[in-house]
Amino acid sequence: MSFFSKKETETKLSGAERPVSSRQLDDLKTRVANTDLPLSVARQVTSEMEHLGKIDPFVAEFSIGVTYVELLLSLPWFKETKDDLDLNRAETIMASHHYGLDAVKTRILEYLAAKSLKNHQKSRILIVDDEEVARNNLHLYFTGMGHTVRVAVNGVDALQQVEENDHFDVMITDLKMDKMDGLTLIDRISKASPETSVIMVTGYATVANAVDAMRKGATHYLSKPVQLDKLKETVEEVLQKQKKLQISQGPVLCFAGPPGTGKTSIGQAVATSLGRKFIRISMGGLRDEAEIRGHRRTYVGAMPGRIISEIKRAGVNNPCIMLDEIDKIGQDFRGDPASVLLEVLDPEQNGSFSDQYLDVPFDLSGVLFIATANDISKLPGPLLDRLEVIDFSSYSLEEKLVIARKYLLPKQVAANGLGESNPQISDKAFEKLIIEYTQESGVRGLTREIGTICRKLALQVIQKNATVLPEIDESSITSLLGPRKYRQEAADGEDRVGVVTSLVWTRFGGGIMFIEALRMQGNTNLILTGSLGEVLRESAQTALSYIRSNAKQLGIDPDFYEHSDIHVHLPAGAVSKDGPSAGLAIGISLISLLTGRPVCRTVSITGEMTLTGYVLPVGGIREKLLAALRSGCTKVVLPAENREDVASLSDDVTGHLELVYVETLDDAIPHLLCAQ
Repeated sequence: MSFFSKKETETKLSGAERPVSSRQLDDLKTRVANTDLPLSVARQVTSEMEHLGKIDPFVAEFSIGVTYVELLLSLPWFKETKDDLDLNRAETIMASHHYGLDAVKTRILEYLAAKSLKNHQKSRILIVDDEEVARNNLHLYFTGMGHTVRVAVNGVDALQQVEENDHFDVMITDLKMDKMDGLTLIDRISKASPETSVIMVTGYATVANAVDAMRKGATHYLSKPVQLDKLKETVEEVLQKQKKLQISQGPVLCFAGPPGTGKTSIGQAVATSLGRKFIRISMGGLRDEAEIRGHRRTYVGAMPGRIISEIKRAGVNNPCIMLDEIDKIGQDFRGDPASVLLEVLDPEQNGSFSDQYLDVPFDLSGVLFIATANDISKLPGPLLDRLEVIDFSSYSLEEKLVIARKYLLPKQVAANGLGESNPQISDKAFEKLIIEYTQESGVRGLTREIGTICRKLALQVIQKNATVLPEIDESSITSLLGPRKYRQEAADGEDRVGVVTSLVWTRFGGGIMFIEALRMQGNTNLILTGSLGEVLRESAQTALSYIRSNAKQLGIDPDFYEHSDIHVHLPAGAVSKDGPSAGLAIGISLISLLTGRPVCRTVSITGEMTLTGYVLPVGGIREKLLAALRSGCTKVVLPAENREDVASLSDDVTGHLELVYVETLDDAIPHLLCAQ
């Protein structure tokens, strides 16, 4: 009896619980019926719903299927935000959030201007029909809609207009015409102008003709008599797809530069100016390609990738997605995420992005992708080829002073509750703060130091019950922050033999490096230390070979290398170094060592050197000049071929430096070696 009683209980529980799953399926069916989905997605949802109706609701597969259908229904397949292409508004927003970066702002405004022109450009329509009344009626109708309309009396006339380099967005053609029928015309147009969409309208509609027209390149096939509203809807659908494709085929911007120069925040400003939702995806340390593309549903705990997940959270299919720190993507046995980004960022492919969890294509062509990077040399070539790099250079001292006073101080005052006390910091105090307490290309460290000052002032307000704070001057900076953290290396040192102030350029901005050379008794060995790369080692060997072959002209004993070893060292051995731009500095260091003449410490130098002593141009001139200013240099020796690069720089970068341009190593010697 207990056996039958147990069975009866199970049956009752089962009967009580099944309606819950039935109601869940009914709710899903209602949502499916009320949700506008692409055809391929609707088919997938229908198939999944049929499968759910056949399986036991108590198995895990049922809940997985329900979650999958709910995701498909919740994605914004057609919902998008309309772009605000007001350039004045965009310029105002960027100016209110960022100081300087004029070249960057100009390029972004150019990008928005191009989108605006594409968005407002009149569409060109070609109407091909041998019936004059029908031809004129369509011409009048579409002209009244604001389109630019041309007409052709037959296929030959239409083909001639297209071949005369006239671009048409849409061609509406009849099937039966004299001289050339519509099918032949479609075939010829698809070869002469592949970007032109063709709509066939005919009174001889058959399945065979429709299939033939579609195979030859027609996008739509309508039978006469055609309703003008239906034709209008078809034309607008075609034009909308073309316009969306044209806009999406613009460049993918990549903001490249040192940390703290405003790359992420100006990306937010772009999204705000366009009126788009902003999504930031950190790519730093990403090693699993499934993080982007998702996991297949067969895996336990499978989820869609981060791009689809963020689009679902945003609720629109055209947000602004920032791929932050794209140069720090990793790679291991789980795949190569950078390869997945090739599909995501390619306008020719991202119209049907395949997330492995979704199993149906999602259109990413409306998404505005912006990438950021510190060092673009770490990006794979195919990925870099899809990006338009916009360089963010280091801030000058004058720019940092304005940013600190206009942006950073008010923000920190508000964050630390000092609005009523209104602390004042003098220009000299700001200058001391920038030079002696920060050493960076951006302003992150400066933001932290200003925040520290504001917190200490907040403590004074509470402890001393002060309502008015005295103005902070240079001496106050020291009392608030302690002794200075950084020194001007070039200005604070002494002139030494064999030690040259060289300018370097890294992903963190510009900097200086002292190249040291010593000679000792040995067997003609060149010793190179400091974690040097192959290019830098070859630069040192090139400089030594030039000096050996021209020793007499340089006033050096020709046998100086006979029983000697020469050791060249670049300090900070834990940091890898490479590149050709230190070749000229190494040459000067060796000449100073062999002649016994000290090198002027406040004169810095950069340039690549050839085996015959000529000087070649180098990159990163702006960052290197700013580094020279920060370190206290008064003169900079540059390659003559970099003169044009310097001419484009502002006075706040070059105005405080004496710039000397040289074509050979011999030209640089009198500017760097001190008089004996």
